[in-house]
Amino acid sequence: MLGRTGSKAAAEESATLEAHLHRVALGDREAFDAVYEQLAGPVLGVALRVVRDPAQAEEVAQEVLVEIWRTASRFDPTRGSARAWALTMAHARAVDRVRSVDAAVRRESRAAALMAEMPFDQVAEAVEASLDRQRVRRCLEGLTELQRQSVTLAYYGGYTYSQVARLLDTPLGTVKTRLRDGLARLRDCLGVTG
Repeated sequence: MLGRTGSKAAAEESATLEAHLHRVALGDREAFDAVYEQLAGPVLGVALRVVRDPAQAEEVAQEVLVEIWRTASRFDPTRGSARAWALTMAHARAVDRVRSVDAAVRRESRAAALMAEMPFDQVAEAVEASLDRQRVRRCLEGLTELQRQSVTLAYYGGYTYSQVARLLDTPLGTVKTRLRDGLARLRDCLGVTG
């Protein structure tokens, strides 16, 4: 007899919940308060069993209850009880949360592994090298023609001082002086000390 009384009470509670959901679908805030009162605990319980983190479970429960408010008109009593509808929604949302967190952890792990494989930041190095080349070009433009030619041939062309003198048809002593003066001016322009 106790079982019949319990099932009768559950059926009445389900009918009441369905009636409240119908009113929620029409925008009745008081009806939503009653729905919230009946479903908040069970929705939180399902979320907690799936995500296992109380803070995450509370967020999931809040999202589900907001979703119930927004989509109450989609509830179809021919497909199941209002409680089952809400708890199914809670379970699905909690599983989505777990998958999302797992995916984020995998992304972070992959990013960390990639960073560990790279001994240096190649993009930053390329930008720095480009800026250095621009500074050197600008400083070379500040040299006299003979200084610029001597420095370019000796340091960028790989020629010896004697070869530079022959290429420029200039005495070796003059080339050495122009190189020394040119390098000093480059050092000052680039801010190199020592």
